[in-house]
Amino acid sequence: MKTPTNGSGFIGRSPDSLTVPEREALAGKWIALERYTPATLPLRLIEALGDTPAACIEQLALRGLSPDNYEFVPIMPAY
Repeated sequence: MKTPTNGSGFIGRSPDSLTVPEREALAGKWIALERYTPATLPLRLIEALGDTPAACIEQLALRGLSPDNYEFVPIMPAY
């Protein structure tokens, strides 16, 4: 499976909704998820996708989002 080069097909999706082929294609990439806080219960949606956490931070900044409000998690293979 070929992944979109800019990750746009995955932005706004829940990481739990990734199919096995998608997860295999994205293995080793990083995603940004909004942090849980007592004041908010954000949906766990992919807000950025990149090869490194720094790439995710750059994508968030381009959208005017503060990286301080996000955690960065690697995508692991499905199996």
